[in-house]
Amino acid sequence: MNHLSLKNYLLGFFLALSLTLISFGLAILENVSRQIIVVGLYVAALAQIFVHLRFFLHLDSSSEQRWNLFTIIITALLSFILICGGIWVMYTLNSRMM
Repeated sequence: MNHLSLKNYLLGFFLALSLTLISFGLAILENVSRQIIVVGLYVAALAQIFVHLRFFLHLDSSSEQRWNLFTIIITALLSFILICGGIWVMYTLNSRMM
């Protein structure tokens, strides 16, 4: 029950809040190249996912959490395959129509 402390919830909250503010700050910037902004947003989003998984869903490398972690990894992999496959099909159909 160590992971259910107020300290961990507050740390997770402030990390999530700071990453959200960083994302908004990157979106507002005008004098930085678009590639740097996009990469920064991806990094902040990925960090946000890990913060939520660790501090709010309490996923870690303990033996009790392995199946939950395995399920999330499989779901992410299948989502990646479906999204990339859909984009690839749409791109292929678009190129054949032109």
